[in-house]
Amino acid sequence: MSQNLISLEISDAQVAAALDALTALEGALTGLISLDKDERRSLVKMGPKSEFFGRQALSVLAQNPQIVPPSLGLADAQADLLALDRLRPVLDRLERLAERGADTETALGSDVMAVAREGYGLLQVSGHHQGLDAARHELSSRWAKTRRIPAPPTA
Repeated sequence: MSQNLISLEISDAQVAAALDALTALEGALTGLISLDKDERRSLVKMGPKSEFFGRQALSVLAQNPQIVPPSLGLADAQADLLALDRLRPVLDRLERLAERGADTETALGSDVMAVAREGYGLLQVSGHHQGLDAARHELSSRWAKTRRIPAPPTA
């Protein structure tokens, strides 16, 4: 019996609606940025422990403006924290949606591969008498093992 983790039909109208919604979401969040790998690596990260520290430090600085030079950028940091608090619920939902999308993609692909593998087995057993040798041979490339040529030893 074949695996069938999911049965899903997605219409062209659903795809168009989803793409329109993503376009609207991108339009609503025009201030989002992209960082390259090196930029991302060089930044100071704010994990849960660091977040507590950051929030407390900003609070103490806001309560004691006499020690804060204008060049520190406290107002900008406070605005960043507010934006972070507003952005997180959106990102949490996006992350859950992306995870469900990835799981659905995995399940759909697994269903396809389960039937394909079972069908390939049928081709191997009874395809000889049906004139399907060429198709079976073409499909067999999926299981072909590539030989690794060992690298020459270094001195």
